[in-house]
Amino acid sequence: MVARSPAAAGPRRPGSARVGRKHTKPGMDPVAHEALIWPGGSYPLGATYDGVGTNFALFSEVADRVELCLFDEDGAETRMPLHEVDGFVWHGYLPGVGPGQRYGYRVHGPYDPAAGHRCNPAKLLLDPYAKAIEGGVDWDPAVFAYPFGQPDERNDTDSAPYVPRSVVINPFFSWDNDRHPRTPYHETVIYEAHVRGLTKLHPGVPPGQRGTYQGLAHPAVIEHLHGLGATAIELMPVHQFVSDAILAERGLANYWGYNTIGFFAPHNSYAASGTRGEQVQEFKSMVRTLHQAGIEVILDVVYNHTAEGNHLGPTLSFRGIDNTSYYRLVSDDQRFYMDTTGTGNSLLMRHPHVLQMIMDSLRYWVTEMHVDGFRFDLAAALARQFHEVDRLSAFFDMCQQDPVVSQVKLIAEPWDVGEGGYQVGNFPPLWTEWNGKYRDTVRDFWRGEHATLPEFASRLTGSSDLYLSDARRPVASVNFVTAHDGFTLADLVSYDHKHNEANGEGGRDGSDDNRSWNCGAEGPTSDPDIAGLRDRQKRNFLCTVLLSQGVPMLLAGDEMGRTQHGNNNAYCQDTEISWLHWPPDGDPPTHEEDEGDQDLVDFVRTLIRLRADHPVFRRRRYFQGQQVAPGKSGCAEGDHPGDIAWFTPAGEEMTDDDWDAGFAKSLIVFLNGDAITEPDPRGERIRDESFLLLFNASELDLEFTIPPQRYGEQWVKVLDTALPVSAMPDAPAAKPGDAVPIQSRSMQVLGRV
Repeated sequence: MVARSPAAAGPRRPGSARVGRKHTKPGMDPVAHEALIWPGGSYPLGATYDGVGTNFALFSEVADRVELCLFDEDGAETRMPLHEVDGFVWHGYLPGVGPGQRYGYRVHGPYDPAAGHRCNPAKLLLDPYAKAIEGGVDWDPAVFAYPFGQPDERNDTDSAPYVPRSVVINPFFSWDNDRHPRTPYHETVIYEAHVRGLTKLHPGVPPGQRGTYQGLAHPAVIEHLHGLGATAIELMPVHQFVSDAILAERGLANYWGYNTIGFFAPHNSYAASGTRGEQVQEFKSMVRTLHQAGIEVILDVVYNHTAEGNHLGPTLSFRGIDNTSYYRLVSDDQRFYMDTTGTGNSLLMRHPHVLQMIMDSLRYWVTEMHVDGFRFDLAAALARQFHEVDRLSAFFDMCQQDPVVSQVKLIAEPWDVGEGGYQVGNFPPLWTEWNGKYRDTVRDFWRGEHATLPEFASRLTGSSDLYLSDARRPVASVNFVTAHDGFTLADLVSYDHKHNEANGEGGRDGSDDNRSWNCGAEGPTSDPDIAGLRDRQKRNFLCTVLLSQGVPMLLAGDEMGRTQHGNNNAYCQDTEISWLHWPPDGDPPTHEEDEGDQDLVDFVRTLIRLRADHPVFRRRRYFQGQQVAPGKSGCAEGDHPGDIAWFTPAGEEMTDDDWDAGFAKSLIVFLNGDAITEPDPRGERIRDESFLLLFNASELDLEFTIPPQRYGEQWVKVLDTALPVSAMPDAPAAKPGDAVPIQSRSMQVLGRV
């Protein structure tokens, strides 16, 4: 709906004010313009269309005056002061103004950087509660509050021609009885993906939909996710973000999107249908389609900082509205910002309005956009209520008691860059965590590091050392070996060192602690032995992640051997370096360097199906190691194995000396399907098959001895990471005492019969 003239909206009501002036093009004198603005209400914040008109509400504790700025189709600006103020919320109602109307704010108030105040009405500001945003930032000097080279001076150049606009949206949408899948954590398989990168090169998606919300909801993509067995897609940031000026100067972009400027608005460049509110409808349609396929939508959200950066950053929204309320400032010199995020600023988590904004945003994405959970970027920063990380901070208290937010999946990236910021295992019981210790341990184990066996065993079984003391369960651990930040799976086994030359930062960016191994050659190789070893290592990592207790997470494209050619920090690469390369329809599987490895896709599908079919791989409670009641299958009377047992490759139960042997890189794990202690949803006992996991992370081919008869009389091979699924031959059943050959750096899964 295009806004009609407010002057034609009807008679003036008591208490309304006819105010406003219209700015046409730069250099022209403003012409008189009258507009009808009603008092409206202070809640909800943002622009709220009710079918007749729109209520506008903006929080600013420091403002002396606030102007609402409307923009017509030609870009001409009409400014209308908001005279009503309640609880520091400036508000007004405009009848006749509706969806598609572009707007912004100009805030009059103190400009005193030393005291933390940076109001400047020359800067057009985005609404922090904008539900849609049109346009991006043109990095003209006008968007900065100071002249370049003179940070202590004030820049009064109008920024309006160079900054995006907030947009009034139509909140109405037909959800067609949409329901949240509500997949239990222990049945969840997360697929981490980028909206643009997932479909940009997909041959089955129409060109106009590639790289968009529409493209992600295309049947070809849904078929891949569903066929793979993923139950949730975790989308990298889709809140409206800004691409940094320094990247634009280098011809790059903020591809990952961890630079938010709008916590309520879906990023406009991911929309195929338009950016005047259409992006909201398109996002909702995507969620509805994924839900129809039983796939949950989890958003990677960035509530720890904004795109305005440090004291030298642009003035786009929060800084010009109320700098001291929104940001953590250095107490003894409030020109500067506290930075525990490595991005220049940190939101002030102890301010009630910041907490309100974050909680309002979370509730909005659940109730109005129907998403199923959130992964919180640098979540330790959200716990910094004062200085140190506080696990009892107000933010966690609010999440715990909120009737909406507490019911969806809450996943923490449990670290930031501040002092004491590494907080794996220290989040409250409601939360699950990206388990960085799992990633590091599994990488070390499979590249053959010494003294990793005890910790590997803990990570495999749900990391009880991290979570049990807080009464959390194995699902508190999100298990992964690769994520967007770092090497892809193919690169993890192909490079010893990062190769970030394309980023233009001289190799200074990206982690040097990759715990990777190139298997004998750096990068692409034609050596068949090295290629075969890399294939085994990829299958080892995938098998370990998907058969560990906890919640497995896969990085999009790892199932197809996606490579970033050694770039472990592709945050600025909106290029083929980051995009998934899908095999053309009908093409046969190709070499790993060319991606599209159908054998690897089939292997992942088989693994996820194995996990889904067998509760013993997705326990809801930790293993106890205790004996089960007599009379269970496979157990002799009076001789009853516990729910888990550990053996040396010789088939003998592990002793303390075996665990302490730093050189040990191999073991056997027995998982007892007859000893699952937790009940099913109806309270019935869960019975499953039993399995042996045979791990050989050494550089030698070994023979593993099947454990004694009390654990099982016959075992058949289910999986072997030494071979693709299509090439795995039938093998005779193995009996207790039999020797089973295991190739170097590979593992096997045996099922009891």
